[in-house]
Amino acid sequence: MKRLTFLLSLFVIGCSHAQQQQANSPAPDKAIFIEAEDTLKTPTGNIYGTLCVPANASGKIPVALFIAGSGPTDRDCNSPTLGLKTDAFKQLAHKLSEAGIATLRYDKRGVGESKAAMKSEITLRFDNYVDDAIAWVESLKSDSRFSGVYIVGHSEGSLIGMVAAEHNVAGYVSLAGVGETADKAIKRQLSNLPAGLKDTAYAIIDSLVAGKTVLKFPISLYTLFRPTVQPYMISWFKFDPQVLIKRLAIPVLIIQGTTDIQVGVDDALRLKQANPSATLDTITGMNHVLKMAPIDRQANVATYNNPALPINDKLVKDIEDFIGKKQ
Repeated sequence: MKRLTFLLSLFVIGCSHAQQQQANSPAPDKAIFIEAEDTLKTPTGNIYGTLCVPANASGKIPVALFIAGSGPTDRDCNSPTLGLKTDAFKQLAHKLSEAGIATLRYDKRGVGESKAAMKSEITLRFDNYVDDAIAWVESLKSDSRFSGVYIVGHSEGSLIGMVAAEHNVAGYVSLAGVGETADKAIKRQLSNLPAGLKDTAYAIIDSLVAGKTVLKFPISLYTLFRPTVQPYMISWFKFDPQVLIKRLAIPVLIIQGTTDIQVGVDDALRLKQANPSATLDTITGMNHVLKMAPIDRQANVATYNNPALPINDKLVKDIEDFIGKKQ
């Protein structure tokens, strides 16, 4: 059950402009990037993010919108709730700034500084995340500093990004994106449960796919199927990544690590098959949090709480090349 809790906790949801700062440099004239808080106003509350712009930018430059994965994962790919501390998105943003690419990463509604934007878990829907991403895209498109908006979605954020990418963006990047509907992915992760418990879990999932909530289930499955999260799951299960990525008529890059213990290369191949014109890059030795890691589970999971571990270099290069070639 420990494995079940770890893997599924990352699939399921948990629950004003600020002064500019220059980072990673003691002297302003040597700053590589400038970071500033940015705010998206929504009817239920503000969504807060960090805009990272190359310090020496001249003329219009491309900007990438990062969309975080499932669970209470914040703009930097960290989660105190899950014991996740990677700084992966922050590292990626800073690295891309060196190549002249701006980025915006944000706390999803209900997470981090955007916590108040989700009034209650039972009212949250997958479509809310999509609407937020689209609103960020429109905000960035209206900013005269930027030549084009790209979407970089990680894990569940890959699915959110696929929908938002239909709103006239310059390109789309899927990082560790699941290649099938969420109900099938969760069933796959539950396949090693004891037979009786697995049958119960599968029956609950089938009910949610049909749009029907379930009130009775084993306490061992409460974290995954708690009543307040079931409406969200119903809305989530309706989105098929293969259908969505097939519809994209823009440049698409699919990136998948070979030591990812949550999403596999098979998922990336499903996405590639659905959109043959997409570019597929498999990165040897990269795990789900975009760091180098062995396939050994214990050593792999240790990277989930090691922010000092640098982000994978090939990942950075792949995204730099993808966005750079489109300019």
